[in-house]
Amino acid sequence: METYEVNKTLMAVLSALLVVFASKTVLDIAYTEHKPEKPGWALPITEVVAKSKEPAAPFDASKVVALLAKANPDSGQDAFKKCLSCHTPQKGGPNGQGPNLWGVVGRKPGSHAAFPYSEAMKSKGGEWTWEALATYLHDPKTAIPGNKMAFPGIRDDAELADVLAFLRKQSDTPAPLPQ
Repeated sequence: METYEVNKTLMAVLSALLVVFASKTVLDIAYTEHKPEKPGWALPITEVVAKSKEPAAPFDASKVVALLAKANPDSGQDAFKKCLSCHTPQKGGPNGQGPNLWGVVGRKPGSHAAFPYSEAMKSKGGEWTWEALATYLHDPKTAIPGNKMAFPGIRDDAELADVLAFLRKQSDTPAPLPQ
């Protein structure tokens, strides 16, 4: 019986020590801030630019049209890859979320066969001139309010000119470059 009492006493002492050390460890983890010795990576911040209160200058399609003479259709094909999720540029290609863009330069807006255009696009009128395409592709929601295109637009003038040069090549008879 004597060893039974000794075992009980030792278990009580060990349990008390376990509770003390475990609670100290839990409190250290919970209330001590552990900072890394060095940060994982350093962000290179060169200059902080304050946003101006002035509104941005309105888009000028003539600047993009002027860049068309020096635009690179191959760069435009690379930039057009973001459009491939909705559009196809091949002759006789299928419509996707958006219409096939073969021969789009000079075509009437909302006129490609078998594509369900929005009423805003159907009622646009005119034709896709260089200026009209540049304005639309720069900011589709502003250019034709109510159209279905979810694309936010191409803000860089040189990239937009390259895309227009690529679209020009997607035709049996490419439209002449503006003078």
